[in-house]
Amino acid sequence: QVQLVESGGGFVQPGGSLRLSCVGSRAIFSSYIMGWYRQAPGKQRELVAAMQKSGPINYADSVKGRFTISRDNAKNTVLLQMNSLKPEDTAVYYCKAVHPLTRVEFWGEGTQVTVSS
Repeated sequence: QVQLVESGGGFVQPGGSLRLSCVGSRAIFSSYIMGWYRQAPGKQRELVAAMQKSGPINYADSVKGRFTISRDNAKNTVLLQMNSLKPEDTAVYYCKAVHPLTRVEFWGEGTQVTVSS
């Protein structure tokens, strides 16, 4: 069974920082594309950032310059460093793994991020 477990969400004031972590099984991190998505109330789930095992990184325009995705394949971990947080960043953040060839997807259960004064 493939599992992704997110952590690191919470409540932060505007301008603050949070670091999200996603830990998965070794089978995922050996070859999968890993990404972070978010879903705000009443909105569709959207891509925040995604990266291959080693290579291109994609960011949503709304987070460029503020968020950084990284992965440690040896520790089966993908991180999302979020700086200069804004109220509009409030959402449930999900970790996603995609097989690069079959496109089979796995999702974590999400972690809530709330940015408010």
